[in-house]
Amino acid sequence: MRKRIRPYLFWILLAFLGVGLVYPAIGIIALTCMIAPVAVAPFRGRYWCGNYCPRGSFYDHVLAKLSPKRKIPAPFSHTAFRAFMVLFIISVFTVQMVYAWEDWAAVGRVFVQIILITTIVGVVLGLVYHQRAWCSFCPMGTLASWISQRKKSFPLIVENSCINCKLCTKACPMQLAPYTAKGSTEGFSHSDCLKCDRCVERCPKQALQFNRNAK
Repeated sequence: MRKRIRPYLFWILLAFLGVGLVYPAIGIIALTCMIAPVAVAPFRGRYWCGNYCPRGSFYDHVLAKLSPKRKIPAPFSHTAFRAFMVLFIISVFTVQMVYAWEDWAAVGRVFVQIILITTIVGVVLGLVYHQRAWCSFCPMGTLASWISQRKKSFPLIVENSCINCKLCTKACPMQLAPYTAKGSTEGFSHSDCLKCDRCVERCPKQALQFNRNAK
């Protein structure tokens, strides 16, 4: 089901921005996509980011057609830079909310503006580097990543039949390397894995499979 709707979820983002610019009060519904990644993280890591995030859908199914798919710069995923982005966005958000409080339209406008600006930044990065470059330091994705580090559930098992062709890395939206966990009993459980199944689908030997029963 999720794979069927994933290519169309980006319409939610476009509708949100289109309507939100005219009727900003609806911006408050953006809380759903801000809370969901963190709420899901303790159980399945960044599963939301790879399967249900409307902006992620836009990057994967629209922006990907225009992206040069270059390597995502390493500094983007550095802990210090990601921590800075989390603090920066939260600080900007908090200051704007203080001034907007008690005015539903103003509060909604804060959400719309943040989603619009960060989406534009993501598009620019996608056109220069890779469609998911923004996701490497997305504040909510970062929080989800940090939470999932504490509980490595839902790992990707890489069987010994893996031939190290690295097609999994080419298919991975986050440019991770699942093949490096070949034969490991713990599997591949990188905290930035989006659990999107693209590596599983791309593997010519069917050597990859998520262990959905792992705790």
